[in-house]
Amino acid sequence: MLHRLLEHRPASIALVFLCGLAVLVLIGPLLSPYSFDGQDLTLIGQPAPPSRAHWLGTDELGRDLLMRLLYGGRISLAVGIASAVVSTFLGTLVGGLAGFHGRHVDQLLMRLTDVVLSIPLLPLVLLLSGLFRPDVPMLVLVIGGLTWMGAARLVRSQFLSLRTLDYVDAARALGATSMRLMLRHILPNASGPIIVSATLAVGNAIMLESALSFLGFGVQPPIPTWGNMLNAATPWIGTAAWMALPPGILIFATVLSVNFLGDGLRDALDSRSH
Repeated sequence: MLHRLLEHRPASIALVFLCGLAVLVLIGPLLSPYSFDGQDLTLIGQPAPPSRAHWLGTDELGRDLLMRLLYGGRISLAVGIASAVVSTFLGTLVGGLAGFHGRHVDQLLMRLTDVVLSIPLLPLVLLLSGLFRPDVPMLVLVIGGLTWMGAARLVRSQFLSLRTLDYVDAARALGATSMRLMLRHILPNASGPIIVSATLAVGNAIMLESALSFLGFGVQPPIPTWGNMLNAATPWIGTAAWMALPPGILIFATVLSVNFLGDGLRDALDSRSH
């Protein structure tokens, strides 16, 4: 599988980029002489352009943009990954129960999924974010709790097809419980599509978090994220474009890389395509 993944050129490049980005956002703030909220009092009032002291310049409050970009990357990536874990867990739980038990359980859980799918996502997230003014853990729960439906449908279809196979009937005949059948015999064989779905969910969560922070409903300043850095740069876009370009480029490149990686994982995990 790893060999097939590395043969997928866009996915391998995306994997290198994401690993490098993770190292930068984790280690970079530890090596910087600045803090994400530290101010240079001589530069307050007007964004300063890039210089030897501040490689990406400073914002209107005299804060180093490179440091805020790296620290904001921690928050954006953490929210994206944690939200994907929550949504994948919920989707796997709902889809697995529906697909394995079928009949009334399937009807009940799938109608619940349809109801949640019928609600426009962004307005609902904006409403909840406006009511609770979420911190990072709350934002993870909001995003993860409202984006599990695609994973649920995917897992349900996998369980419906796998539960009828001979090895499952053999395990059932030997006395395996429903829990053992689901966790030991069916779930591992459905793991490929689940992994791909979880990978793609990371990119969607990063986009949603960035949109919420840009609109002022996500993580609140002074804690930086790529989204609220874009929001802070909006008044200066005509005179200080260096404030908006780095976070915008990183959002674009990260989401694109995650999607390429998901595409490569799909091909690598599908042995029938080779």
